[in-house]
Amino acid sequence: MLPANSTNSVFFTFLVTGIPGLETLYIWISIPFCAMFLITMVGNMTIIIAIWWEQTLHVPMYLFLAMLVTSDLGLSLFTFPTMLRIFLLAAREMTPSACFTQMFFIHTFQDLESAVILAMAFDRYVAISHSLHYHSILTNTVIARIGLAIVVRTLTVQLPLPILLRRLRFCCSNVLSHSYCLHPDIIKLSCSDTRVNSIFGLFVMISTMGLDFLLILLSYVLILRTVLRMASHSGRLKALNTCISHLCAVVLFFTPMICLSMLHRFGPRLPSHVYVTLANMHFLIPPVMNPIVYVVKTKQIRDKIKKLFIIKKQQKSSCHIYNINYENLCNVKHACLRQVSAHFIVISLEFLWVS
Repeated sequence: MLPANSTNSVFFTFLVTGIPGLETLYIWISIPFCAMFLITMVGNMTIIIAIWWEQTLHVPMYLFLAMLVTSDLGLSLFTFPTMLRIFLLAAREMTPSACFTQMFFIHTFQDLESAVILAMAFDRYVAISHSLHYHSILTNTVIARIGLAIVVRTLTVQLPLPILLRRLRFCCSNVLSHSYCLHPDIIKLSCSDTRVNSIFGLFVMISTMGLDFLLILLSYVLILRTVLRMASHSGRLKALNTCISHLCAVVLFFTPMICLSMLHRFGPRLPSHVYVTLANMHFLIPPVMNPIVYVVKTKQIRDKIKKLFIIKKQQKSSCHIYNINYENLCNVKHACLRQVSAHFIVISLEFLWVS
C-alpha cells in the first residue's frame, strides 16, 4: 500500500476507522456491539417468522412492519460485521470495489427504511382518518404496489452513486472517518472534480429522506387534526396509542441523522468520536430497538410470538410422548412374542415326549 501522506499517489485500498481515541478498549467495546448484533438478528428474524406464519397478521400494518425489519436486517448485515472486524481483528483495509459495494447497500437499505417509515405513517393516517374504508383502501394489491414503488425509487437514485465514484481518482488520503463506507466520506478523499458527485448525492438525500421526513410530519399533522375532532377522550387516547410504536421508529431513525447534519454545518468543532458515535446511532440503534419497541408496544405481535413458541414446545412434547408410547408398545409386543415362543417350545417338547 502506498504511503498515506503522499498527495501524488493513487490509493488502491481504503482504511475504515473505529472509534478514535479508544483503540486500547476495542476488545471491550466489541462485547456490547456483538450483543447488539445478536439482538438485531434474533429480534428482527422472530418478527418476520411470526408475521410469515400467522395469517391473522397479514394486514397492512404488520406487512409494513415486515418491510421495516427486513430493511433493518439488511442495514445491520452491512454495518455490524465491518465494525466487529475493526474491534476484534484490527482489520481496516477495504478495496475500492468492496467499499463502493458496501456504500451502495448501506444507503439503499437506509433509503428503504426511510420510505417504509413513510408508508407506515400513511397507514396510520388511513387507519385513523378513514377507519371505515381502511381495508378497502389498503388492499394487498395496493401494499404490493407501494412496496414495488419503494424498491424502484430507491434503486433508481442509488445505482448511479457507485458508477459515478468509479471515475474518480483517490490520492489525497485513504483514511475514512467512519467504520464503514459512506458516500460523503468517500468523495472527500478524491483529488478529482467531485461536483457532479456532490450535487447528485445532495439531490438523493433531499429527494428521499428529506422528502420522506416532511411527508411524515404532514401525515401526523393530519392525524392530529382528526384526533382533536374526536368527541370522546378515550377515543383520542386509543387513536394516539396506535401511533406510539411508529413514532418511536421515526425518532430513532431521523433524530441522530438530523443532529449529525446540524453539527456538521452549524455546530462547534467537536472531537471526532462524537460524530462517529452519532453516525453509529443512526445506523445501528434503529435495527436493535425497532423489534424491541414493536414487541413491547404491540400486543398482537407479542401474543403471536408467544403462541408460535408455545406450539413448537407442545409439538416437541407430543413427539416425545409419542416416542415413549411407541417404545412401551414395542416392549409389550416383544414380551408377548417371548411368552408365545416359550409356550410353543413347551408344547412341542411335551408332544415329542408323549410320542
